[in-house]
Amino acid sequence: MSLQKTDALVIRQTDFSETSKVVTFFTREFGKISAIAKGARRLKGPFEAAIDLLTTCRIVFIRKSTGGLDILTEAQLASRFRPAGRELFRLYAGYYVAELLCDLTEEYDPHPDLFDEACNTLQSLAEGPDANRTAIRFELAVLREIGQLPAFDVCMGCGTPVTPSQTYGFWVSQGGLVCANCRKEEFRQNLIQHGSIRLLQSLSQPGVAADRLTISPSQMKEIRPIVTSAISHVLGHRAKMFRYLDL
Repeated sequence: MSLQKTDALVIRQTDFSETSKVVTFFTREFGKISAIAKGARRLKGPFEAAIDLLTTCRIVFIRKSTGGLDILTEAQLASRFRPAGRELFRLYAGYYVAELLCDLTEEYDPHPDLFDEACNTLQSLAEGPDANRTAIRFELAVLREIGQLPAFDVCMGCGTPVTPSQTYGFWVSQGGLVCANCRKEEFRQNLIQHGSIRLLQSLSQPGVAADRLTISPSQMKEIRPIVTSAISHVLGHRAKMFRYLDL
């Protein structure tokens, strides 16, 4: 066993006993971990609000070498997720961030860039002007980090580069766009114009200032089904939070 310290984001909680919880964290240095928080269910527990869902905190834990649950020893609150105006979409989008981190990452597989992206996403969801754009950027960031980002630059059927003159379909099982020549009838539902493709390309890139991108309602109608289907394909099912986000 070894004592470890790291910055962490709380992404799940479950009751473990009358007084304790199992808390799942997404950490910057270690990736996803699950630890027993002894006494966390008590009225005045040792961790108080530091391990509430979607809080960021500095934790100290004992890493078990036998494959069992880690043991949380300290948690110091850094920030809490509090959407401005108490908008339900922003709150549910925060829960969606936690769901994707829980379901699409592996134990002890660190993704420091994804940790930073998740923290920035929660801040943008709480304070930023466009929660839909913020959610899409995070979805694409998760897909990029786990190696499942669709190709938005070539046709997956013939390999020709995307051109402004064509409308494309989305071939989810092959992970990318398909041109008119290669498109079958089943790909006609999710059609996308070149302007929307350019937005997807920009939103997919790390370091791009997404808040400077403007997405029109018509472009959002093209982009959202593609991102939703890509996430669902990787998950193997529809995300639980889709029903609350109306995706």
